[in-house]
Amino acid sequence: MYTRYRLGFLIVFALFLNSCGDDNTSEKDTATKPPLEIPTASKPIPVAIPPFNRDSAYRFVAEQVAFGTRQPGSDGIEKARKWMIAKLEGYGAEVHEQNFDAAFYTGETHASVNIIGKINPSHSNRIILAAHYDTRFMAEQDSDDLRKNDPIPGADDGASGIGVLLEIARVISENPIDLGIDFVFFDAEDQGQRGNEPGSQNTWCIGSQYWSKTPHINGYRANFGILLDMVGAKDATFNKENVKGIYRNADTVHELYRKVWNLAQAMGKGNYFVNRTVSGIIDDHYFVNTIAGIPMIDIINKPPSENIPFGLHWHTHNDNMSVIDKRTLGAVGQVVTAVIYRESGSGF
Repeated sequence: MYTRYRLGFLIVFALFLNSCGDDNTSEKDTATKPPLEIPTASKPIPVAIPPFNRDSAYRFVAEQVAFGTRQPGSDGIEKARKWMIAKLEGYGAEVHEQNFDAAFYTGETHASVNIIGKINPSHSNRIILAAHYDTRFMAEQDSDDLRKNDPIPGADDGASGIGVLLEIARVISENPIDLGIDFVFFDAEDQGQRGNEPGSQNTWCIGSQYWSKTPHINGYRANFGILLDMVGAKDATFNKENVKGIYRNADTVHELYRKVWNLAQAMGKGNYFVNRTVSGIIDDHYFVNTIAGIPMIDIINKPPSENIPFGLHWHTHNDNMSVIDKRTLGAVGQVVTAVIYRESGSGF
């Protein structure tokens, strides 16, 4: 990820809503706990919000890391692709593989694949849940100069977002939803050029640039999208982006940030979803907003300090399972689960 530049609704029965925020769900809890419910203002029948299993999400992260590093062209990324496709299909998704050639600033070109898992593919009311699955080909932030050119494990930067989304797909398979959902797993996100050279921002997020120009369905539209990136680290903080003056749809994106963060805070997740605005980020959502014109927000761990762009483990070999915290995965997963089930009911 590369830093370059600097939605609301009234929550009814707030204490009841907070019960939706129990991110301590274990496998045993999931088997015995009934679906959580949130009353809506415009619909008399409450929307059932299933619990999100953080233990399952954690396993999904660990399984990816076990494949090895997952930079383009590696054995690990091939294994990860087959595994993700099998998981999505096992949860009832219609899977589309979008093949493209990714040309990197290094001069290398690699065959790459965006993976799209479609839930309720004929439903006209759709949203996007996205993450990238490739890992950085080098560890330029590492303190060990001898290892700076080696690829990173990518437990947080890549695997965490995919892990949360696969668990949401599993939840949906057991709790059918009246909404079209497209899980979009982007390839070739994290291979860009660091620095402020002209055009360097376009060396990142090649998979999302390709999808935004040529989506998997001609004329594809969605109500909105949520991107997850680096959502697994202990004590992570997720900030709202300042998008004013950046996107043509900035007002809509700003409102989406406000609504999701308000919901998260009402669910007791304010220690993660903090009421703070930070400078904009070049990530997959940037190109979905600017090219495809679909409003998309980014839930990404970005500490307030400009000296630590995305945590001390970012783009180092310390981005391994030791930094992953089930509570963070659980908080993000339960909030996003609440968003999509509310959207399927009276509307978000």
